[in-house]
Amino acid sequence: MIRHNLVPASTGSHLRNIQHSRSATAAQGNQMHRLRYSAQLAFVSLLLLWLAGCATLGAPSPASNPQAQAQRALDRLQAASAALRQGHPDAALKQLAGLPESSPPDVQQQALDMRARAQLALGHRVEAAHALAQRVPLLPQPAQAAEHQRIVAILAGMGDASLNALFPTLANNDPLKPYVTQALARSGTATPMALPQPNEPVGTLTSGSTPQGYSMPAHVALLLPATGPVAVAGAAVRDGFFTAYFHTPASQGQRPTIKVYDTGGTAGGTLAAYQKAVADGASLVVGPLARGAVGSLFAQASLPVPVLALNHAQRDQPVPAGSAEFALLPETEGAQLAARMVTAGLHAALVFRGNDDTAARTFAAFKLEFESLGGQVANDIVLQPGAVDFAGQVRAALAGSGNQTGVVALLRPAQARLLVPQLKLARSTLPVFATSMIYSGDENATADGDLDGVQFSDEPWLYDAQAGLPSHATLASQLSTASGPAARLFAFGMDAYSLVPYLGWLRSHPGSYLPGATGQLTMDAFGHIQRTPIWVQFQGGVARPVAAGLETTPSATDAPATGP
Repeated sequence: MIRHNLVPASTGSHLRNIQHSRSATAAQGNQMHRLRYSAQLAFVSLLLLWLAGCATLGAPSPASNPQAQAQRALDRLQAASAALRQGHPDAALKQLAGLPESSPPDVQQQALDMRARAQLALGHRVEAAHALAQRVPLLPQPAQAAEHQRIVAILAGMGDASLNALFPTLANNDPLKPYVTQALARSGTATPMALPQPNEPVGTLTSGSTPQGYSMPAHVALLLPATGPVAVAGAAVRDGFFTAYFHTPASQGQRPTIKVYDTGGTAGGTLAAYQKAVADGASLVVGPLARGAVGSLFAQASLPVPVLALNHAQRDQPVPAGSAEFALLPETEGAQLAARMVTAGLHAALVFRGNDDTAARTFAAFKLEFESLGGQVANDIVLQPGAVDFAGQVRAALAGSGNQTGVVALLRPAQARLLVPQLKLARSTLPVFATSMIYSGDENATADGDLDGVQFSDEPWLYDAQAGLPSHATLASQLSTASGPAARLFAFGMDAYSLVPYLGWLRSHPGSYLPGATGQLTMDAFGHIQRTPIWVQFQGGVARPVAAGLETTPSATDAPATGP
């Protein structure tokens, strides 16, 4: 109802107010009429919609009913299974093709298993392996290791010739590529390394005080050689491990109890130490350090307590389910060096290397990776120990080299200090690359002035290039194991402890990485911890970081097929 305040006044004014009131009343009546009409229309519309809804509710369509969808998916699985039993893999694949993409994970993993079996029955091993690779993340953790080996076995059945033809056709991020690598390794065929692609650091803080992915076991056993031929290396790793232990803020979570066991550097000592650690209630075993000892431990029928091994088992022995391995491998640095050069636009390499095992392993990995990316090793010159005059070899190597050529020096510091000045005397302006073996770890500006301009990969902690770690210079002044060549093993020990609470996260989140003392650390599908170091360059005789990390692997198609 509309109210009007009529104020007594003159008659004319009063009449005008009455007329105004009547006009307003008439307008009100018209407005109320329109409102009643609109309300009637709205009611009729709602009634029609309700009737339509009742019809829909009374007869739900299968597409909108989750229970009906689930039943249809189960019916298709049963039909596919029956078709497989009757020897009709094509019919099974047709049934599986009709499954909705939104099927529950349990249905998806069963369907992928059937798809793999149907493809195998048709002789399509690659398609079968692809299906199983998709299935792996849907399986519980204990079952994943067995599935990995199943995929490798299926691919190995193709034969080396077919696998070698398949490998270069797979993109670097193809989930099948690491399985093809493992299948070829079974027959001793080396393949280019699948370089890590780190993209997300671990430990992103959540609403609580514990970083994301952080899960520290209660009791950790550290298996290292306190006696025997590699006791010195064991001491450096041990000191680095406990440095990280005490450096970790107490607020980040409860520190574990740590118990150290002496392996004596032998396989027998390692097995005895592992059994003692299990009996003592260890939740995780870190170690051993010797390569042969790792192989002996991994060869056991079962490992009741998971292991973070500190070396790579020989002959590409698979990592047991739930365990992992972490190693400072020269092959890793060789492959990273190849990727660095190709990314820099260099597609020919003049290689000078020592005649030791480390140089040979580094070169083999470098050559394999470099050639897979379109590069060419123009010269491979092995420098003999004791030789000092390389002038003739340098001149022969430089002859005909072009502007897309780089020099690779896989040498110890003493030999490198002899070679690089002779390259300069020969008026070479080619960039020179190396690995960490060129640097002793001790700053010596006078001796290393001859190496100015050389770039090499190394561990970031040696240069205080990774935030959040204790100062290298401070620790080196206090501990002998934190300086010189032992410093890299010290950093390795620091990372071994830092990895412990994040092993589960790294395993289940491909591409996530731990910013460590030795580099950015990721884990592949087979439990191998992979390391991306930083790049360093000699400037004024002092090694200084020049990049935060290595570039990701360039595409082989980006590399022109040009010679030196």
